[in-house]
Amino acid sequence: MSNRLKPVPRAGAADPLDIAIRNKAFRGADGGLLEAIDDVAFTVPAGSFTTLIGPSGCGKTTTLRIVLGLDTEFEGHVRLPGATPRVAAVFQEPRLLPWRTVEANVRLALPPELEGADLSDLFAILGLDTMRSRFPGELSLGLARRAALARAFAVEPSLILLDEPFVSLDEMTASRLRTLLTTVWSARPTTALMVTHNLREAVELSDRIVFLTPRPARVRGIHEITTSRPARDAAWRERELAGLDRLFPGVL
Repeated sequence: MSNRLKPVPRAGAADPLDIAIRNKAFRGADGGLLEAIDDVAFTVPAGSFTTLIGPSGCGKTTTLRIVLGLDTEFEGHVRLPGATPRVAAVFQEPRLLPWRTVEANVRLALPPELEGADLSDLFAILGLDTMRSRFPGELSLGLARRAALARAFAVEPSLILLDEPFVSLDEMTASRLRTLLTTVWSARPTTALMVTHNLREAVELSDRIVFLTPRPARVRGIHEITTSRPARDAAWRERELAGLDRLFPGVL
């Protein structure tokens, strides 16, 4: 069995994700409007990895919900990559069905044209080979998060959205999962947008970081990272973080 994923071509691979949310407000319990997003506009280049960083409650997850089409009450537009985009999402909780095995959970999301696909390489690279017949209740949280990643990449998405996928994990487990995510994403590069509070995580994974202001969210700035991932060693990360702290005080 190979431990290397085969590259998967995708239709519309040259199209970016284009987000322009001019206004998003919620109706409060008192009947008043709470403005969550004032003006958040940016693009995610095709095949790149972009991360949203901002204070708690500033609208990061709301932005992902809008991109997913789960919230349509906003001013602006979202243009997904490709004419018939296939979108996958990884949430803070793995959201695995407890009565299905790991493999059945992963296959549950497959479109008809991918039913019966050989997922052996994907399970192997995520360290789930021996877990395919296990049930979610038999998994640690780290293994459950791996299954959630497998489910997302199995559908061969043109866009993958990640909402703090490694939150609440110990740093050793989170670091291992970040490495696995990079490995899978590098083999099957798809347009990726992630939300995280962890700037170190963003620096390790991203091609660009979009910094948001406190609510109502606006784009505070966008930082491009051109250093290759293999060259992002500990010394480089500390220099990068120090530079970002100067550019965007308070983010660390």
